[in-house]
Formats: sequence, structure tokens, C-alpha cells
Amino acid sequence: MTLTIGETAPDFEAETTEGPIRFHDWIGDSWAILFSHPKDFTPVCTTELGYMAKIQPEFDRRNVKIIGLSVDRTADHEKWMADIEETQGAKPDYPIIGDADFQVSKLYGMLGADVSGDPADRTAADNQTVRNVFVIGPDKKVKLILVYPMTTGRNFDEVLRVIDSLQLTAKHRVSTPVNWKHGEDVIIAGSVSNDEAKQIWPDGWDEPKPYIRIVSDPSGNSSASAA
Repeated sequence: MTLTIGETAPDFEAETTEGPIRFHDWIGDSWAILFSHPKDFTPVCTTELGYMAKIQPEFDRRNVKIIGLSVDRTADHEKWMADIEETQGAKPDYPIIGDADFQVSKLYGMLGADVSGDPADRTAADNQTVRNVFVIGPDKKVKLILVYPMTTGRNFDEVLRVIDSLQLTAKHRVSTPVNWKHGEDVIIAGSVSNDEAKQIWPDGWDEPKPYIRIVSDPSGNSSASAA
């Protein structure tokens, strides 16, 4: 199974470091990030889990829940979290899924359906494809998929930036340009006709080309909300 943006994120039941969950119920009315790891006690992932613990308040502020996953048992996660706190200066205060039966990794297309056996017998390289970031909306649809190699740590500041864009464009009829950050100018969505745009932005817009209509960040403009 290969997930694509716009599809419903597969629901599942799993054991985590904070107890059992049903994924969709756990998300509730929030946004969510599921980020996966090939194995416990791996160096790059250790830095990632620690950094996410440090910046969790930024996700909380955006109503985004964080959940990790690693292809090992929950008991191993508990031991790993002690290492994370010792080496990174922060202990994850979010659940980490124990995926020892590969269920979630298979559901999300990160491991093949034929994978089986004891996860302790598999190396991180065997699970190297379990290095994804999924951003999921309150509607349980997949909004973003990022796939990273084992040797490259993920940029979670970029994930925050994308979430700002996703949340803005879900509420307002705009798109965000390259390298956009919250508060910067945006582009009127292509689905909005000029007649509609005049009603939403009566003061007009900058138009270097007819298909590029630039306006200020409409966060404070309720009339620009998406229908």
C-alpha cells in the first residue's frame, strides 16, 4: 500500500509508551504528526526524538499532537527514552508506538507486506524505509508525507513551517510561496476568480503576472476564509 496526500490515514490500534491507543480516536479534533524510526538506539533518531521533545510546545500551540513509531517493542522504547534524555537534554513527553509486529509500518507503506519475524533479528538497515513524517489533519486526511534517508536528520523546523501553511490555507483561500513563513505575503488561490477576489480583498492585490496575485497574510481577515 502506498499512501498519497489527500487519502485517509489508516486507523489502527497499537501499544505505545503511554498505553494503548486507537489512532483516529487519539487524534480527535487535533492535527497530528506521525514520525517513524527504523530501530531503537540509533544515533540520528535519538537526536530527532530529543529535538521533538524540546519543541513540543510549538506543536501544542498549533493544536498538533506528536506520536513517534519505532520497529521495536515498547519496553525497548522506555529504555531508549532514558538515553534520549541523557544525551539530548529532553525526554519525549509524547507517545511512541511499539511496532514489533510491523503492523503500522505496513499499513503506512513503509515496509512490505511480506515482512515478518522477530524485530530484534532485523537491523536498522533492514528497516531503513521506516523514516517518514506524516502530517494528518483533523479530518484524518494525510496532508504531508516526507521520506528521509537514515543518514540525514529530519528538519522539524521545516515541518512546523509547513503546518503553519497547511493550517492557513485550510482556513483561507490562499497559497503560500517559496520559503514562506507566518506573517509574510501569500498568493490568492488559483480557484478564486478575480470577481471573488475583489469581494474578499476590496483593496486589491499586487499582480506581477495575471496568475500571481499577491496579498498580505489574511490570518486576521475573516472574509478570506475558505468556504
